[in-house]
Amino acid sequence: MGKTTMLGVFFGLVMVIAGASAVLAHQAGGVEVGDWETGSVVGQPFKELDVDAELYSVEIGNMKTWYPPTTVIDFKVRPGRPVLLKVTNNGTTEHGFQLTDATTQAAPTAVNAKLVLKPGETKYVGIPTSDLFYATMGNTLNYRCHLHPAHVGGKLVMIK
Repeated sequence: MGKTTMLGVFFGLVMVIAGASAVLAHQAGGVEVGDWETGSVVGQPFKELDVDAELYSVEIGNMKTWYPPTTVIDFKVRPGRPVLLKVTNNGTTEHGFQLTDATTQAAPTAVNAKLVLKPGETKYVGIPTSDLFYATMGNTLNYRCHLHPAHVGGKLVMIK
């Protein structure tokens, strides 16, 4: 085997290994769902993190929606700690909550938090900041009730 062939094989192996490690890094962390006392994300307990946004299912007349309809997190003035969302069902029936990037929803590395809340129940969703930026196409994630498609959802806008 010549030096050029050996160099080509070595370079190919380096590229494969680099690609494999990038995939692992791409999926590091992930979305964690839990309660205030026992939940954690990337090793940090929820109770040690600041809540970045609070989202509520509400019923207004016959309309069921997630409130607020738009949530903005400015990452230019925020430290790089994980994002923590407090999600509460203020409705009288069970509601779903799904947070995802609509453009990359089917990708295996996409941010896709899905949970079901009983009436009056609160859960926390923790997401590593790197996963938010690396796994989304744009600066917007959508949240909605995945159990009831007619319910009105909202958007999480990230200022980078």
